[in-house]
Amino acid sequence: MNNLDPNTPLFKLTLQELKSELMEEFQSQFLTLLSKKKYEYGIKGLAKILGCSRAKASKIKNSGVINEAIFQNGKIIIIDIEKALGLLNKNKE
Repeated sequence: MNNLDPNTPLFKLTLQELKSELMEEFQSQFLTLLSKKKYEYGIKGLAKILGCSRAKASKIKNSGVINEAIFQNGKIIIIDIEKALGLLNKNKE
């Protein structure tokens, strides 16, 4: 972690200093965002978690691999993100 003065002009920073500051800020923002969101909703949300198409997400849901992470009442689907990723990782092995 660099101890740069917050009032340092941008043109006085080296590329490496700028890059490291931006990466630290990005990582901290990403971790806070990730820690806040615990659930995703619907097939579209599942696809977003898995980084795949909605059709593939629907196949994974219907396969029963992540049933423990899914709460469904009629058409409403709620997915526990951490649990779903853990089940997929466990099933991969």
